[in-house]
Amino acid sequence: MGDDSEWMKLPIDQKCEHKVWKARLNGYEEALKLFNRIEDEKSPEWGKYLGLLKKFVTDSNAVAQLKGLEAALAYIKNAHVAGKTSGEVVSGVVSKVFNQPKARAKELGSDICLMYMEIERAEVVQDELIKGLDNKNPKIVVTCIETLRKALSEFGSKIITLKPVVKVLPKQFESREKAVRDEAKLLAVEIYKWIRDALRPPLQGINSVQLKELEEEWVKLPTTAPKQSRFLRSQQALKAKFEQQQAAGGDEADDNDDEPAPQVDPYELLEAVEILSKLPKDFYDKIEAKKWQERKEALEAVEILAKNPKLENGDFGDLVRALRKVIGKDANVMLVTLAAKCVAGLAAGLRKKFGTYAGHVVPTILEKFKEKKPQVVLALQEAIDAIFLTTTLQNISEDVLGVMENKNPSIKQQASLFLARSFCHCTQATLPKSMLKAFCPAFLKQVNDSAPEVRDAAYEALGTAMKVVGEKAVNPFLADLDKLKLDKIKESADKVELPGKKGGGGAEKKAPAAKAAPPAVAPARSSGPPKKAPAAKIEVCEERSAAVLPASCMQLLDSANWKERLASMEEFQKAVEQMDKSEMPCQALVRMLAKKPGWKETNFQVMQMKLHIVGLIAQKGSFSKTSAFVVLDGLVDKIGDVKCGGKAKEGLTATAEACSLPWTAEQVVSMVFAQKNPKNQAETLNWLANAMKEFGFAGINVKGFINNVKTALGATNPAVRTAAITLLGVMYLYMGAPLRMFFEDEKPALLKQIDDEFEKMQGQSPPTAFRGAKKGGAEEDGEEADEQEEDGGGAPDVMDLLPRTDISDKITQDMVDKIGDKNWKIRKEGLDEVAAVISEAKFIQPSIGELPMALKGRLNDSNKILVQQTLTILQQIAVAMGPALKQHVKNLGMPIITVLGDGKTNVRAAAMTTLQAWVEQTGMKDWLEGEDLSEELKRENPFLRQEVLGWLAEKLPTMRTVPSDLMLCVPYLYSCLEDRNGDVRKKAQDALPIFMMHLGYEKMLKATGKLKPASKEPVSALLEKARAVMPAKLAPPPGKAGAAKSISGGAPALPVALYLVMMLFLCFLSCSDVSVLSCKPPHFSPLSRCQGVLGKKALVTKATAKDEEDRSGVIFILVPNGKEQRIKEEKGLKVLKWNFQTPRDEYVDQLKTQMSTCFARWLQDELFHASDFQRQVKAIGVMGERMEDELEGTVSCLDLILKWFTLRFFETNSTVLMKVLEYLKLLFPTLSRENYHLNEYEASSFIPYLILKVGESKDVVRKDVRAILTMLCKVYPASKVFPFLMDGTKSKNSKQRAECLEELGCLIENYGMNVCQPTPAKSLKEIAVHIGDRDNSVRNAALNTVLAVYNVCGDQVYKLIGNLSEKEMSMLEERVKRSAKKTPAAAPPSARQAAERERPQREHPSNPNATFMRKPAQQPQEDVPNKLNQARAQNAIREHSHPSIPKEFQLDLDMIENDHTRVSELPDLVQHKLDELLEPITMPEPKIRSVSPHFDDLHNSTASTINFVISQVASGDINTSIQALAQIDEVLRQEDKAEAMSGHIDQFLIATFMQLRLIYNTHMADDRLDKKDIFKLYSCIIGNMLSLFSMESLARESSMGVLKDLMHGLITLMLDARVEDIEDGQQLIRSVNLLVVRVLEKSDQTNILSALLVLLQDSLTTSSGSPMFSELVMKCLWRMIRFLPETINSINLDRILLDVHNFMKVFPKEKLKQLKSDVPHRTLKTLLHTLCKLTGAKILDHMSMIENKNDSELEAHLRRVVKHSGNFSGMKSDRGTEKGQDDRMSKAKVSDILSEIFKKIGSKENTKEGLTELYEYKQNYSDADLEPFLRNTSQFFQSYVERGLRMIESEREGKGRIQPSSTGTNPERLKWNSTQKFKLPLNGEEMKPAVYYERLKILRQRQGLENNSRGDSGLMRPITSLLSKPSVASSTDMLQSKLSQLKESRESHFQQEQSHSHSPTRCSSPSANLDDLKKRLERIKSNRQ
Repeated sequence: MGDDSEWMKLPIDQKCEHKVWKARLNGYEEALKLFNRIEDEKSPEWGKYLGLLKKFVTDSNAVAQLKGLEAALAYIKNAHVAGKTSGEVVSGVVSKVFNQPKARAKELGSDICLMYMEIERAEVVQDELIKGLDNKNPKIVVTCIETLRKALSEFGSKIITLKPVVKVLPKQFESREKAVRDEAKLLAVEIYKWIRDALRPPLQGINSVQLKELEEEWVKLPTTAPKQSRFLRSQQALKAKFEQQQAAGGDEADDNDDEPAPQVDPYELLEAVEILSKLPKDFYDKIEAKKWQERKEALEAVEILAKNPKLENGDFGDLVRALRKVIGKDANVMLVTLAAKCVAGLAAGLRKKFGTYAGHVVPTILEKFKEKKPQVVLALQEAIDAIFLTTTLQNISEDVLGVMENKNPSIKQQASLFLARSFCHCTQATLPKSMLKAFCPAFLKQVNDSAPEVRDAAYEALGTAMKVVGEKAVNPFLADLDKLKLDKIKESADKVELPGKKGGGGAEKKAPAAKAAPPAVAPARSSGPPKKAPAAKIEVCEERSAAVLPASCMQLLDSANWKERLASMEEFQKAVEQMDKSEMPCQALVRMLAKKPGWKETNFQVMQMKLHIVGLIAQKGSFSKTSAFVVLDGLVDKIGDVKCGGKAKEGLTATAEACSLPWTAEQVVSMVFAQKNPKNQAETLNWLANAMKEFGFAGINVKGFINNVKTALGATNPAVRTAAITLLGVMYLYMGAPLRMFFEDEKPALLKQIDDEFEKMQGQSPPTAFRGAKKGGAEEDGEEADEQEEDGGGAPDVMDLLPRTDISDKITQDMVDKIGDKNWKIRKEGLDEVAAVISEAKFIQPSIGELPMALKGRLNDSNKILVQQTLTILQQIAVAMGPALKQHVKNLGMPIITVLGDGKTNVRAAAMTTLQAWVEQTGMKDWLEGEDLSEELKRENPFLRQEVLGWLAEKLPTMRTVPSDLMLCVPYLYSCLEDRNGDVRKKAQDALPIFMMHLGYEKMLKATGKLKPASKEPVSALLEKARAVMPAKLAPPPGKAGAAKSISGGAPALPVALYLVMMLFLCFLSCSDVSVLSCKPPHFSPLSRCQGVLGKKALVTKATAKDEEDRSGVIFILVPNGKEQRIKEEKGLKVLKWNFQTPRDEYVDQLKTQMSTCFARWLQDELFHASDFQRQVKAIGVMGERMEDELEGTVSCLDLILKWFTLRFFETNSTVLMKVLEYLKLLFPTLSRENYHLNEYEASSFIPYLILKVGESKDVVRKDVRAILTMLCKVYPASKVFPFLMDGTKSKNSKQRAECLEELGCLIENYGMNVCQPTPAKSLKEIAVHIGDRDNSVRNAALNTVLAVYNVCGDQVYKLIGNLSEKEMSMLEERVKRSAKKTPAAAPPSARQAAERERPQREHPSNPNATFMRKPAQQPQEDVPNKLNQARAQNAIREHSHPSIPKEFQLDLDMIENDHTRVSELPDLVQHKLDELLEPITMPEPKIRSVSPHFDDLHNSTASTINFVISQVASGDINTSIQALAQIDEVLRQEDKAEAMSGHIDQFLIATFMQLRLIYNTHMADDRLDKKDIFKLYSCIIGNMLSLFSMESLARESSMGVLKDLMHGLITLMLDARVEDIEDGQQLIRSVNLLVVRVLEKSDQTNILSALLVLLQDSLTTSSGSPMFSELVMKCLWRMIRFLPETINSINLDRILLDVHNFMKVFPKEKLKQLKSDVPHRTLKTLLHTLCKLTGAKILDHMSMIENKNDSELEAHLRRVVKHSGNFSGMKSDRGTEKGQDDRMSKAKVSDILSEIFKKIGSKENTKEGLTELYEYKQNYSDADLEPFLRNTSQFFQSYVERGLRMIESEREGKGRIQPSSTGTNPERLKWNSTQKFKLPLNGEEMKPAVYYERLKILRQRQGLENNSRGDSGLMRPITSLLSKPSVASSTDMLQSKLSQLKESRESHFQQEQSHSHSPTRCSSPSANLDDLKKRLERIKSNRQ
């Protein structure tokens, strides 16, 4: 008893978990009392028992358990938190209570389950009960089934989800226990009550006896639907209604129950069956078999499988194609029937998932309806009906409309009948007017068909449509039908019974509409063509006119005297002006005006009056289209008249107001273009352009206008063309860029005029329409207006107007087979062909044959390049197909989403671009329908998930409604929230509020019920967070219903008193709050404001409450120290720093938060409006209007305003951008006037983003930004703007770089050198880099900027800019010279600078060359080059001097010596050791790596070692490849070991070009790889190749095919733009250039010439190749041709002629001439002429390898050449001499060659190549006369050519200097001795270290740095011996760098010598130079003392 007393003292919760059962029993009893006693369901007391509740129901003691169950039931019933325990408690009940023998325990357990269902936990309970059905204990199974039955009986099928129950039910009928089978039977009966026959299919598999018993029980059930008798807590209102009904009586309850019983689709209850794997293995072979029996066997197998009512989704493409082929092409009708049944089965089993294949099958079935056998037709009908249920009417409309034009009546009949059956399944929403517009004209044709069965089918289809959408919707399309046919259609409509509706009820409901319809039909008829309208007879018109016009007026209308006619017109006008609208017979009056002489009136006064009266009648009367037809001819005829044209235009405008502009314009334009009067045409187009601005663009028939405008554009009269272009400009305002698509085929000149007109309209918004059809007279337009409103406002969809091409016949089977080929190259060919077809067609129809399935396969291609190409094609298709693309979303669009899961970033980016392009055309709805999107999200691919979720988060907010299928994505969204990948989780969290916006919080919370307990809590927490930030859903567009509800002058749907109170409250807030916040007295009183609001007529329009808010208060709220606080927070990193590449959402949110405290709420809402940019434009306008009034507020919020503007800079809307710039142009001058200066915080968060827009493509934007930058310097120091502009010059946008450089020049020009920050030298070096830019405008801008510096500081600029290349320096010299020539003498620099600083800043000219004012020359013009040369020489010596030599003497001594104006005391100079200048410089020996031991005894090793190393060259690992190349390099560098490579050359070259291809395709595209490693690999490859091709014996082993591939790889590398982006990329390309030359020289000449010919053929054949590639191949060929005289004896002419023959077969002469360039033709011609010249007639003996040479075009060509070339045979001996060659050359050919060479020298890109070719030409033809080509050139150009030629000669002969020459050299002197032939390019031979050493020694001797007396110091010893091998072949880049440095230093020395040649007193010895230097310094000192 002591123990009892102990636990008796414990609290209740501790008793409940005590180990003694009595204690627990007592605890349960007390807990039961406590639970019934607590009234507050949210009391904290409930929380104590949350963890104990499971123990209540699973107590091991039976007695205690019973009490525990009672307590648990009470807890669940009363506690708010009980739902959290549902899973564990129900699980415990199932396992520990349902197996108890006591019935009371089972009953309580069942009640607990039902109670959980009542508190909204039905899904959890149901899942646990279904799990219990798998228990081995039959008692548990029985009780679980019984509980499910009770739950269904009480809660109904809405709460209990029947699908999982039905799924497990058949298994229970197989149980051994009779009790289980009996309970299952009861459950089946209960389920049948709720879903009826939907239960039959799932139970078809149970025992037949059991099924029979069930059938018997089902028959006994009442026919009335059962009702829910127990309700959830959330259904209390429904419960109260149910109780009232019960009290009122059952019968009455039945009558009052409006809620229909839920319809359950049996399909949803079935399990899907997978059938693809069950197809016979030989199915596809059998279906193609010749024997029909075998084909029948294959089809029967499919038919059996297709009978499964629900099929699992898979790739049925091949199967459907096979069945389609049988239906379309099989001659055996029995097999056609079988195939149709199979298709029907597949469609029924797959349902919506079959929609992907519908477009492929429907056309075939429709065509097959030509069969007349009933069984075939019936099977085809079943098939096409089943297919229709899987797709939409819109998707198959094109196919059906196509066959309705067929000549076969059976096909037309069955197509109409199919549509009739299809319409039965449609509703008004799914059969919109747009569909009726398409189908009704086709039906109307069939109504008049000669075949009665076709007519009847058309009647049935139209009748069904009328039944579905109502007569009102169909009648406008039936206006031209007679009454008999209309009656037949109505009769058909009455017979139609729509599924789901009773025939009688439907007919009764439609009856009132039918009665009301006839009045609406009449106006529709009157809107038809005028010929059918009943015109009033002339007698009737006279009678009606006489009733309203004076008698005298009627008599004199046709008088012969013009004065009488004029008087009659005046009376006519007075009568019309006084006439009332209801009395005015418009048609009668206008017919009187048209009465003879009518519109042929010869007197202009009378005619003017007539036209004026027409306008009056149209304005005042009920002017119909019939009346308009009477007058339009006259108006159009007189519109071009000088005197009457104005009145005619007024009349047209009045007519347009009465009858609508679209109709009037269409009639007028068609009439005027039927005439040939150009004046009328021009004036009509001008009137129309103006009318569009006045009336607006709604309803305009664009397509009709476009055709007429094209006619006008082609007119011979310029006025007509000008008027047409003006009209296009107005149309552009409304239609935008798509308008240009209609004119892309026009001539370039005309297209440019159109583009110029469009450019003028850029940024303008259409004017507000102020005219329109307001009269009731145009009653016939009512229906059209309704239609426009329903279709979306009547705005024309441009894409629908474009003429589209049907390309289905071009998508051949061969093309499809190519796309699916195993060889990737053939697949690529197929894709190229598809791309070409689409590009050619431009705009295509949606029927594209089998292309979708073929492209779908390529999206999974292992070759990622083909995947990207396929995506590009899909983008093409999207643009070309337009909105009709929708029907391909399921079969082609969804696979695009799959590609988003690809591992490569560039592939994913391409897929996303493609997806966006598709969505732009199709909208989002089709993508969200069905299970496809959820299936994609189901894939556990992190890339795919994050891309798709990001895409959905972007697109869903823009949708007003979404399909219900979006709910299918929610479970996978939840799984993404817990994904291992952080990016996926982040994207899922971002998408969560967007999903919730459409689906609602409740639905999404309910969906968490299926999650695991561990996942449920965190997901629920995230849902709560998302709920707080859920965006508002877009309001639906105001429809007719909404318009009806809003009463003009009334308030919204609120009680009047409440509305008044709300308005008063709003008035009080808007008055008081604003005045308090602004700290200014209000300008009005609250009372007057309220009276004003209440006194106004409260007009309720589309505007929301926000629009009605009073906006007259201040827009900027002054917050004390608000800006300072924001600066402080940003510095302290409490908020994000305003620094980004593209603005992310967090920046936008932060800005919104900051603006909320100091911007008026309405203004902030407008500024951040998501969908309407016009709201933003208006908000900026308000800010501009109030700038002066609220300047203090503007300044306080300036940082926020500027930040908001930066966000707009990242958008593409030009209207908003122009408004922003307009505001800024107003803002900065205002701030300047107020002496306000931007702080660093404001400037850094705005200026960098403003500079981004300086690179905008539109000139108007760039001009405005430049103007703003000029203004900006008035409120922010120019020296601080300078660094921002310097950063802008680093942009990838060439326009931005150019504009920034121009602006920098302006700053320097206006503010001097002090503006350059951080230092002038650093800034100028960065600017000078851009002189070598690829873009011409950037180069010009950089030169102009440097020139501006030159104008400020003179020659000092050359010290500031650092070293420039030869080409860049020559460009700068030329620019300085031009500037000096153009500019007259002016003031000294200092005075000029001072004057410029005082000068007001000016607008910058658009011409970059005229941007800066030129500085006058301070010395004679001829001295300028000398000064430049001196500066460059000094600069070069300083830069290349020994690093240990100090740089003390960098003073401008000339300037100091000559400046005697200043007297200052100079500090003592530091004494330095000058002797070190004379110390010899030793050149370090090049380090050569030791040979790897792997190759020590190479000759003794087998070839396998070399094979192994060569195989590593092509390795995918860069380091492995470099190591292998290094080992081969060691072998090649040693002559004694290099021969070991013999026999392996082809193998090595193949590995090399494979590595080149790998780098090009893979490494360069991989962002993860370091570009330096790639550069190193390239260097190794090129070094190896140079070594190899320096050994002629090895180089000649390379075969033709290998050389072809090698040259292809090298030329591709030279053209790779990505290489230029690598550091030293230009150096690499030069090395490749050198290598190409080596290959051409050293290889077997036959092989290389043959390889180049084949390569040229391939490059010209491939359309996708770069034209530059072909050009470079031809340059190589030209080089080979030049050396043919030397190599002709080593060439196998038979092989070369065979290759030329093959080339000419592919490219005959005519085809070759059709190429864009004639260079290939000239190249081939030159090759053949040269060969003929060198061999003579014997060339014809070398055609032995050509078959059928008599048919060869080559032989004919050669015979012609031989015939015309004269005495070839007598000249063979002279073939080797250049003189003989020169004699034989025709003058025309010499002129062509030299013209080409000088053209290259004059171009910037090819100048070096041109100089090289000129040098070689002079070598070969020493007597060539260059005078004609140099005569008209400048002196500078002649000097440049001479200097360049001398440099080449010096390099090639190994000399160390260039002879100085005067600038006035005669062109005839450009001749030199050619004792030796050279074959090297301009960039020089591969120089060896010994060469550099020799040259350096000579330079040192010249400067006195070598203490020896060998030879004359002024002459260089020619280098005659070079090392036979390069020191390190793989380091070509180092050698090239040294060579360029040496060239610069040498050149600078010669230039210095040249400049010193004018000063004979100066000595060239170093000691003399130093003495002179000391003397000058001493002289300077003495001058300053």
